[in-house]
Amino acid sequence: MAKRTYFFTGFPGFLATRIIDRLIAEEPGSDFELLVHPSAMESARLRAEQLSEGRKTGRLRLIEGDITKPGLGLASALSDELHETVTRVFHLAAVYDLAVPEALAQSVNVTGTRNVNAWVLQCRQIRRYVYFSTAYVSGDRKGKVLETELACGQGFKNHYERTKYDAEVLVQYARDRVPTTIIRPGIVLGDSNTGETEKFDGPYFIMRFLDKFSRFPIPYIGRGKATINLVPVDYIVDATCWLARHPSGADQVYHLADPSPYLARDAFRLISESLSGKKPRFTVPKSSIYLMLSVPAFRKWVQVERETLDYFHLESDFDCTHALRDLEPAGIWCPDFADYIPRAVDYYKQHRNDPRKRIPVE
Repeated sequence: MAKRTYFFTGFPGFLATRIIDRLIAEEPGSDFELLVHPSAMESARLRAEQLSEGRKTGRLRLIEGDITKPGLGLASALSDELHETVTRVFHLAAVYDLAVPEALAQSVNVTGTRNVNAWVLQCRQIRRYVYFSTAYVSGDRKGKVLETELACGQGFKNHYERTKYDAEVLVQYARDRVPTTIIRPGIVLGDSNTGETEKFDGPYFIMRFLDKFSRFPIPYIGRGKATINLVPVDYIVDATCWLARHPSGADQVYHLADPSPYLARDAFRLISESLSGKKPRFTVPKSSIYLMLSVPAFRKWVQVERETLDYFHLESDFDCTHALRDLEPAGIWCPDFADYIPRAVDYYKQHRNDPRKRIPVE
């Protein structure tokens, strides 16, 4: 088998690190060229040392760069070298904060992806381009959302969704010129076996909310019957590492979502029971909680982003037909939420006061 050289953006992020860790274990002779923003270089060095400690690896090189700059901010000689050797590119760098300001989201998610696309198209040995989108490029759509669909006249709930949509549009254009795999994850939780996660964001804000009010009767938030699509990070890693290297994954878009998602109320109840031992007993209108979270002092006290509530009231259903079909030969499937949420909550309880894991809310 020809030597593989991987180029990653998004290192030392949690998901990129776990994917690289898996690839090193399965392909110890492969080389890894890791683009790192200057602000993250110190933590990247520590992560790289952990990845290579006691293991046989190919080259694991940290490269200082910036996706928001033309040519990724790389010196021309280094860029030329990489264009001759890189065979697979994983683009994970993005701003994932639901409350991200528009200018920052546009710069990183859209301009950054445009720059990565242009750089990838110059790679002479490229065999696969793997782009991490999100299932929520569907925006405010209702009903079944197919993996083959993107532009359906949808609106968007925040700048994160809109800019990730705009970025995927750019990647879709590149599919005609390079074998491309687009990954659209649902809402990512910690490892289904250990509960481990890097940051307490997304659904972990609900755990923060429950922490603040655990001494009182717990309410449901809203009466809706919408589902919420939560997936553990190990499923994303397992599925991505298979689909990114298997021939069936070329020129495909995959919803790495839970094919049997829970009702948001049921997911909320399971989180509440695991965290506080209490079932919700009554219902508070979503509009009331949203109004309270619109007050900066209250939002800062509970440490919950109001944008999080939107994802407990969506009426979209992410079809996973292509993902299920192409993962079946590998025996990879999404674990059941009820089976692993106790481990996710236990991990949160053990580390909830760790400042490195908390996302400050203003």
